[in-house]
Amino acid sequence: MVKIYAARQNSLARITRHGDEWRADLQLTDYEPQCVAVDPAHLERVYCGTYNHGLWYSTDAGASWKQVETGITHKQIMSVAVSPLEQVNGYGVVYAGTEPSAIYRSEDGGVSWRELTSLLELPSAPTWSFPPRPYTSHIRWITPDPVQSGRVFAAAEAGALVRSMDGGQTWEDKKTGGPFDTHTLAMHRLMPNRLYSAAGDGFMQPGNGFVQSDDGGDTWFRPDRGLQHHYLWSVAVDPGDPDTLIISAAHGPQEAHNPMQADSTIYRRSGQHDWQQISAGLPATHGQLASVLATNEAEAGIFYAGNNKGIFRSADAGLSWSELPIQWPAPLSPGERIHALVIVPE
Repeated sequence: MVKIYAARQNSLARITRHGDEWRADLQLTDYEPQCVAVDPAHLERVYCGTYNHGLWYSTDAGASWKQVETGITHKQIMSVAVSPLEQVNGYGVVYAGTEPSAIYRSEDGGVSWRELTSLLELPSAPTWSFPPRPYTSHIRWITPDPVQSGRVFAAAEAGALVRSMDGGQTWEDKKTGGPFDTHTLAMHRLMPNRLYSAAGDGFMQPGNGFVQSDDGGDTWFRPDRGLQHHYLWSVAVDPGDPDTLIISAAHGPQEAHNPMQADSTIYRRSGQHDWQQISAGLPATHGQLASVLATNEAEAGIFYAGNNKGIFRSADAGLSWSELPIQWPAPLSPGERIHALVIVPE
């Protein structure tokens, strides 16, 4: 049994299973949720970042919410993550990324925060720019290392993937050949130094959007055999097999994000095989916005995908899919896009 948190366009959906039915109740309505994270050591503690209404946290698994009032000066929260290793006074250390680009850290369960100011001292920081709003940039993704305490990766959209080895106190700038426009970054406990970046690099500059490192982000390469779409949005790795993964992809940002031009797909790769486009059980690519992909540690071989057509589950490591029969409360629009998806064991 799992619980699902889906940050939809205008609300946060908390989805639970009741027998053969899945039911959704909505929270933070009209707050434009962008990102969600759950403390892996305290599953009732949930964090949700919104675009114009700041960061919120729940201590009762999403039944009620409190707004962060101390420490975060920006209202556009684009990323949030809880370290699975860093614990202070019983709380998992939380990182939040904002627009304009900044990263904040909380050590008391999200009540108070402090900015990790050395991030903006990086040489590349003045060059970061988000193309739709070129006057600014934001921290699109944060990945705390699942094995090495204090190692944290953060993606500035667009411009750099940066690394900290000390919990965000200091930062290392982007590496030569590394991803420029990471949208999602994944790691795996069974392969501690491997990083998978789903990026927009294939659209913004020559090359493709899948970028991989096997040495903790020191060097990077682009294994793209089989990929016909090079603007990548999300990546997820099988909890039981670090060599099996899926990505969502499109030909460009308009096809990934614009409902009028939506046309996206999902690819799968296992072992040393080429990427293969997956369609069994998924909706037609035309009209489909880029999927958000997710897994949870308790379900080896299980993937989830959320897009404007619904939420889908694969029980065979991404080869085939079925839509979850979710009862959405009216007047929820079935065409709303999903910004974030988190799967939590009950």
